[in-house]
Amino acid sequence: MISAGTSAVQLEDTIVSVASAPGRGAVALVRLSGPNAFSIAAKHLRLPPPEPRVSQLCDVFDGEQKLDQALVTLFPSPGSFTGDNTVEFSTHGGYLVPSTIVAALISSGARQATPGEFTRRAVLNGKLDILQAEAIGDLIDASSHIMQLTALRQLDGGLSRRLLSLRNDLIGLEALIAYDVDFPEEDDGPVPRSRIDQAAEGIASSLEALLSTVPAGEVIREGAIVVIVGPPNAGKSSLFNALLGRSRAIVTEMPGTTRDALEAVIDSGKWPLRLVDTAGLRETEDRIERLGMEVSERYMRSAQIVLACAEDSRSLEEIVSLVSSSSTAPILAVLTKSDLVSKRDESLLSRTVIPVSAETGTGLRELLCAIDEALDTRHGEIIPDLPILTRARHRNAISTASSELKQFTEAWREEKLPATVAAVHLRTAVYSLEELIGAVEVEDVLDRVFSSFCVGK
Repeated sequence: MISAGTSAVQLEDTIVSVASAPGRGAVALVRLSGPNAFSIAAKHLRLPPPEPRVSQLCDVFDGEQKLDQALVTLFPSPGSFTGDNTVEFSTHGGYLVPSTIVAALISSGARQATPGEFTRRAVLNGKLDILQAEAIGDLIDASSHIMQLTALRQLDGGLSRRLLSLRNDLIGLEALIAYDVDFPEEDDGPVPRSRIDQAAEGIASSLEALLSTVPAGEVIREGAIVVIVGPPNAGKSSLFNALLGRSRAIVTEMPGTTRDALEAVIDSGKWPLRLVDTAGLRETEDRIERLGMEVSERYMRSAQIVLACAEDSRSLEEIVSLVSSSSTAPILAVLTKSDLVSKRDESLLSRTVIPVSAETGTGLRELLCAIDEALDTRHGEIIPDLPILTRARHRNAISTASSELKQFTEAWREEKLPATVAAVHLRTAVYSLEELIGAVEVEDVLDRVFSSFCVGK
């Protein structure tokens, strides 16, 4: 469990904040939490709720001035989200009503909460570990169904349990080394070297399995960059708009309309996609258009998938060849305007080309399925029961543990170091996992985790 460390004084404060998004709305939520939450709330309620966890309609006052009529719920410690006494006011929405209630509670002894402070208290009070706290942030920020499911699995403790199991395995391996050093002649004699080798290999394999999810985790978190390229007037912007289901790019008959890249996120398949519509690729003397094509080329270099688009077979072959020289990403050849395809190009429809029509919607679902398949091949299929690493902090900690285990294994097998010295690598690997979960006192880790949280959470 994380020690409160320098946060001990802050934990004695009672904090308050609006926990819902600001702006005009039907309902807002004001959250008050801390040792004095009940007594501070009672100063502003004529008839407080008579029992915990039962919402009651209460008039909320500031002195003699009525501020609102709100649903008030009491959550006694330790059975609240933060682990402290907590009062939640479901007030009318807007800016003024919740802010006046917060101001009244502050005047009675509460303090304005800092970003993420409620969740931070939940961690410090043992209600969550750091990984679960990060999952709450990911859930709030989720822009796709798969990110939502990934965050929920992490919030449920799936990744935490996996890492705790690996930590226990590493500690078990440490114990074998210690036993071998301290009691070499006990019971059946020294611990067989093969037993230690097998234990180390099993842990290493599990760590590598987690690290293998990093590419998929990055795509899940950020979205796969899918770049639409092709010659001017090839139907790129029409395809972009059709995949989005709404107009974002201007579609005209004039070549060279798109002078810059347009980007939007769609969540219509297995993977979240960052769809990018780019300027048409062609020889030009127009300086502005040339700058647009340079942007297109930069996107192609960072793409996970490139959709090479054209409206006839010859142009399609040319654009695929051009893209191949600029990008290492998988290229999907897309024959646009398939509703107008000529007899000469009909033979393409039975090969590797994907025919689509933004006008009729033909082929759009097949195109999205092809994108999903290409991403499965590139990043590996998403396995529901396997926790996924979605943050750089996760990747760095697991990489450190894996590296330390490899150094131990090398030193052990080649007998480069005494067993007690080699075991230091195991202790460092254990520490990396403990820091990741939050089983050690690491105040700076808490600062990094909660720096991006919204106020009220």
